[in-house]
Amino acid sequence: MASEELSLVRLVDRRRFLGGAAVAAAAAIAWRPSLSSAQSGLLTGGGYPFTLGVASGDPLPTAVVLWTRLAPDPLNGGGMPNSDVPVDWVIATDEGLANVVASGTATAPAAFAHSVHVDATGLDPDTTYWYQFRADGLDSPVGRTRTAPPPGSSPASVRFGFASCQNYGSGYFTAHANLANEDLDVCFHLGDYIYEGAGGGVRSVPGGEATTLAGYRNRYALYRSDPDLQAVHRRFPWVVTWDDHEVENNYAADISEEGITGVAFLTRRAEAYQAWWEHQAVRMPPPVSADLPIYRNLTWGTLASFFVLDTRQYRSDQACGGATLAPLCAEALDPARTMLGAAQEQWIANGLTSSAALWNVVAQQVVMAYTPLVGQFNLDQWDGYPAARDRLLELFGRPEVRNPLVLTGDIHASGAGRLLADYDNPDTSAVVGHELVGTSVTSTFPGGLDDLFNQVTSGLPWVEYANASKRGYVTVELTADSGTANWRVVDTVTATTSAVQTDFTWDIPLGDSGGAVDNSGTPVVTAAPRFTG
Repeated sequence: MASEELSLVRLVDRRRFLGGAAVAAAAAIAWRPSLSSAQSGLLTGGGYPFTLGVASGDPLPTAVVLWTRLAPDPLNGGGMPNSDVPVDWVIATDEGLANVVASGTATAPAAFAHSVHVDATGLDPDTTYWYQFRADGLDSPVGRTRTAPPPGSSPASVRFGFASCQNYGSGYFTAHANLANEDLDVCFHLGDYIYEGAGGGVRSVPGGEATTLAGYRNRYALYRSDPDLQAVHRRFPWVVTWDDHEVENNYAADISEEGITGVAFLTRRAEAYQAWWEHQAVRMPPPVSADLPIYRNLTWGTLASFFVLDTRQYRSDQACGGATLAPLCAEALDPARTMLGAAQEQWIANGLTSSAALWNVVAQQVVMAYTPLVGQFNLDQWDGYPAARDRLLELFGRPEVRNPLVLTGDIHASGAGRLLADYDNPDTSAVVGHELVGTSVTSTFPGGLDDLFNQVTSGLPWVEYANASKRGYVTVELTADSGTANWRVVDTVTATTSAVQTDFTWDIPLGDSGGAVDNSGTPVVTAAPRFTG
C-alpha cells in the first residue's frame, strides 16, 4: 500500500525548480505572496489559519506527505468558510527555504475540515528537507522532514522513536517535548492519538464524549493545539496507526463496547475515521465509508522493513463475555478468531516472507507476548486471540523472515521480552522474535495495580523488563550488527515541563541468518508454535 505510485491528493499545480543560483532566485520570487493571495480575505475574520501546526509522514525514498489544517477557530469547528481554499506549499533543502526544490498549490477542501495533504514527490532519497504552507498571505511554521534511503541501499543505521496513548486530560505532553529533542530519522505513533472520552483530571477536555464528526474534529483540534505535540510533528516525519480510543474504547470491527448497534455504530466509526484522516499526514485517499484500510509498509534500504498493522478494524469480538481481564474460555481458543482479518494476515505474510531486510519491524497496538496475570488474561490483547497469534508467530519463525521486532502500545506500561514458539517450555523454546512495549505519553495504568503488574510480569521468564509506573516513549537504533532500545521516562506529566531519563536499555539479540534464535542468539529451525492456555 505504501508505494511511490500512490499519490494523494488534491494537488492543483506543482512547479519544480532544479539546480543553480538562478533557480533559487526564481523560487524565492515564486514564494512571495501574490496580490490575490495577500488580499483575498478567504479566512473568516482574518484569523491566523495555522493554529494546529504542520506535520509530515509516511516517508518514501523520493516522497513524503506534508500536512496542515486551516483552523483560525480550532475548538469551534475550525472557523472557516464553507468553501474550498487554495494553499501554497514549498519544500526546500534548507531551513530558510532559499533552495526550493518543489512547490505548488493544494486545495484545503471544506468537506474535509480544510485539511491539506500534499504528497511531495520527486525528492532525493536519504535527505533532510524543510517545508512551509501559505494561505491568504499568512505563513505556517516551518517543518522539518526527511526521505527514506534508496531501495537496495545499505544504510549504516536507522534511528526511530515510538509513542502511544496520549490522553490530553491525564497530563501535559512532556514526553513529546523531550522526544522532539532526540536525534531520530522517523517516529511511529501506535494508537490512542486522542481519547474520545472527556475524563482526565489534569487538563480540561471540553465537549464531553466525542461521538460525531464535529466532536471528533474538535477533539483532534484540542490535541493538535498542544505546543509539545506540534513541536514533535515539526521535527520528524511520523508513521501513524490507530487503536480503539480514536473511535470508542475496546471496540472490535463493527461491534461497539457501549452496545451501539448496526448503522448507528458504523456511522460513528465512519466519522471517527474521517476525522483521524483529516488530522494525520498519511498517504491514503480520504475515507468514503465506514472502512479505511490503513495497514501499510515502508522500507529503510535493506536494513529495515516496517509493517504498520491495524488490530481494530477487522478483529473478531473480544471473547468470554468481553471482560478486559478474565480466564480463558473455549470461545477464545476458536481457530477462526482473528485479530487482523484474512486480507491483512495474507498481506503481512506476503510482505514478511518476501522481505530482503535484515530487520522486519511490526508496528502494532496490543501486547503480543503471552502475559498471564494470576490466572487472568487481558482479552483485548493477543492473549484473547491465541490462534491468530500462533499463525503470526509461526510466520515469524520461518527461516526467510529475518529478525522480527514488534513495537507495541496500548497498555500504559513499558516492557521488553522475547516472543516464543512454545510458552509452555520457555527454557527450551525457540525465540521467534522480540517485542518492545512502550508506555503511554500521559495515560495512567489502572490505579493501584502497577506494582502488581511490575512484579508478576517481571517474573515471566521471557520478560526482560516491565514498568507500569512511568510515562514516556521509546527510542530504537538498528544497525547491521545490533539493535538497541531505550525506554525514556519523564519525571512528571502534571507540570508543563519535565526532565527525562533512560529507565532501561536493551540490546536486542540479532540472528545472523534470520528466522528464530534461541536464548543465546543462535538461529534455530522452529516448528509451528502452539498454545495450550
